[in-house]
Amino acid sequence: MAEEPSEGERRESSDETVVRRDRFSGGPARGFLSSLSDDERIFAADLAVDRAHVVMLAEQGIIEDDVTGEILAALDEIEADGHDALTDGEDVHEAVESAVIERVGPAGGKMHTARSRNDEVAACIRYRMRADLLATIATVIEARQRFVEMALETRGIVMPGYTHLQPAQPTTVGHWIASYEQALQRDTSRLLDAYGRVNQNPLGSAAFAGTPFDVDRERTAELLGFAGVAENSMDASATRDFLVEVTAALANLATTLSGLAEDVIVMASKGHVELADEYSSTSSIMPQKKNPDTLELVRGRSGDATAGLNGLLTNLKGQPRAYNRDLQRAGRHAWDAIDSVTESVEVAAGAVTTAEWPVETLRDAAGEGFSTATGVADLLAMAGMPFRTAHEVVAEAAETLGPEENAPDYETLDAVCADIVGEPLSQFVDREAVEDALDPVQSVAMRDSRGGPAPEAVTEALDTAQQRLDEDGTALAERQDALAAAAAELDSEVESYV
Repeated sequence: MAEEPSEGERRESSDETVVRRDRFSGGPARGFLSSLSDDERIFAADLAVDRAHVVMLAEQGIIEDDVTGEILAALDEIEADGHDALTDGEDVHEAVESAVIERVGPAGGKMHTARSRNDEVAACIRYRMRADLLATIATVIEARQRFVEMALETRGIVMPGYTHLQPAQPTTVGHWIASYEQALQRDTSRLLDAYGRVNQNPLGSAAFAGTPFDVDRERTAELLGFAGVAENSMDASATRDFLVEVTAALANLATTLSGLAEDVIVMASKGHVELADEYSSTSSIMPQKKNPDTLELVRGRSGDATAGLNGLLTNLKGQPRAYNRDLQRAGRHAWDAIDSVTESVEVAAGAVTTAEWPVETLRDAAGEGFSTATGVADLLAMAGMPFRTAHEVVAEAAETLGPEENAPDYETLDAVCADIVGEPLSQFVDREAVEDALDPVQSVAMRDSRGGPAPEAVTEALDTAQQRLDEDGTALAERQDALAAAAAELDSEVESYV
């Protein structure tokens, strides 16, 4: 039978237990838990949310007007001192509340009546995210405007088009630029749609189960410029799906920019475009080099957004309702993505719209690799030859080309046609029409269907693009004006108490 430990041994064991427990209390754990430094981004948002909540509490008769004035005055002082003046705290919300109590006394604690940090932080994140989102949308709209203007200027500059990085069909610089403007249209729509779901008020949900106080959630929504109330209190406090939606839209935008960057990088390597010096760099050892470094970084930064989306989804996956401390790490993925992608939009748009396009070089390259072959086949098909037969005729003629030849001449096409079809080419089309189809400029002009590369078709498409651009600009302005009006109303209400 084992002996009982002596009293001294028990005391020693107890002391060791105390020592072991001390290792896990305070110290590093407090720093590990704190998000105060990261919360600088939502410092102004927290102050706005505090003000709106306090004004609502006063209007509802939940706290006294004189206390309201003292709390709001304290918040003004805290704003003037700045985030760096806050004492250490678990987060910015706790630090601001502590700073209010230091100035006002225990009555300052009434600021936190009828709310939790759970609905408070959710409101702050939404408040700041919508401002960042509008800034991104404004940047994309500006880029689109510059693309529309440049596409109009360059709609007559013929350039080679590629599929699988092989010469395919001639197109124009304007048509290529317009293709990215159209992609950015969709990116803008996704961001505007996401904004609507960000711009909902979670305040009044408290920890997750609501509050017994007679709060007015519509009023805080009005003062903060939220378009509506996030109804279910559990969902309102806990969800971060609005961050997922924003980050997914940003990842899509980053992918658009990455494709644009890759196109220009490849073009630059072929001498088909020259970037402005401001968007280029040289080699530290090779003085002749002019590298498209900014666009390589745009391409590389697409990983910031996709990584942010993966990080956010991984953070949120499997979290139970309602609030969990994991959420403290969720926002940073969206913040990093929106900062990186917004800057990439500025750089990519600047690089493309300040670039020089060598007209003659592009025109010569546009005919390489018999890129007008499809146009010739289309010409024969429009004259009545089955397209598959026309395809065979042109393909057979292409087989006769030497290494230095870009296209077969009329005589070669005529001979092949006679061999395959049993009739000469002249039975279908005249020589002048075939020679026009072999010319890259005329080949582009032929393709004047809606959305095509012919200058007239590009002009028509850009008219539509400008209309859509104006509509999106109006939608942006309406949202910006709504936030400005709400901020002005909140300032006015605060002044009435201070």
